[in-house]
Amino acid sequence: MNIEVENKVSEIKHIISLLKDHSNIDEAKERLKKLIEETQATNLWDDRENAEKLFKEKNYLEKNITSILNLESEIFDVEELMKIGLQEKDEIIVKEAEENIIELLAECKIKQLETLLSGEADANDCYIEIHPGAGGTEAQDWANMLSRMYQRWAENKNFTKEILEETNGEEAGIKSITMRFNGDNAYGWSKTESGIHRLVRISPFDSASRRHTSFASVWVYPVVDDKIDIQVEEKDLRVDTYRSSGAGGQHVNTTDSAVRITHLPSGIAVQCQSDRSQHRNRASAMNMLKARLYERELQKREEEAGALSSEKTEIGWGNQIRSYVLHPYHMVKDLRTNVEKGNTQSVLDGEIDLFIEAALTKKIGLKN
Repeated sequence: MNIEVENKVSEIKHIISLLKDHSNIDEAKERLKKLIEETQATNLWDDRENAEKLFKEKNYLEKNITSILNLESEIFDVEELMKIGLQEKDEIIVKEAEENIIELLAECKIKQLETLLSGEADANDCYIEIHPGAGGTEAQDWANMLSRMYQRWAENKNFTKEILEETNGEEAGIKSITMRFNGDNAYGWSKTESGIHRLVRISPFDSASRRHTSFASVWVYPVVDDKIDIQVEEKDLRVDTYRSSGAGGQHVNTTDSAVRITHLPSGIAVQCQSDRSQHRNRASAMNMLKARLYERELQKREEEAGALSSEKTEIGWGNQIRSYVLHPYHMVKDLRTNVEKGNTQSVLDGEIDLFIEAALTKKIGLKN
């Protein structure tokens, strides 16, 4: 085994050791046993909310423990495979073992990053809002492209998706969209996507085929669970109802069921039109408002703690985090980490983990 491969094996074992320590794996195993017993109780579903919490924690622990133990088992197996290849001087087996080690190291690094998503709300589900900048149809089409990109990304992550509000553009694209993604660490994985996304391309809406630059803002904030107490007073709210304008079937568009809630002290406005019931849309919008207020508080705490870099977290048109260039060349570049990718179509098809992992690594302070 050459020195480079030995170093990779050592790094894998070091990461696994860190993962076991960070997860308190022995305590986690004991906690899992207790949860399994509790979820087998005959009266479990008498309290549905508590039952769902127990299953969520149980599933998380099972997944986390299994993934760490699997990594440990895989490195043992690949070392054995390498020994066989070296003993028999079989280059094919040695090459296979080396390829397995490279793949395993990449898997370990992703797991390490995921485990270190230990922020207060990282484990929560998340909302993603997208709004086009100035530029009419061109910017609205770009907002729609981003919406598709994030939905594809969520599918790759096995997150479930719900569209809470969508307003179509007059000619093409969207004027706004609010989505909810549900899954393990949904907010932790997506939180660094907040900011301004810039597109450069030959416009399909320009008869002269000129190059256009478009902007759209993405805002990610965590779903607030009942453990987080956010007080909102009715006197601070303005509630407007209107007729839905997005997709959703004829029943959605025949009544003023859509709800927009504006929090007057902060100016934060949220809207929901996913349900035919105005009451349910109002409840969803209130949850979104509390989530926005909570996210603002999280950012404030980070700023006070000096945890944020000089880049602003509030969205402004000068705060571009990523450029997507489709003409005169093809390149997607993250302006915070300088990570680049030439296959722009794969990025727009949802393959954005490269950028997310780099941004998270920088934010958490890990070395590459």
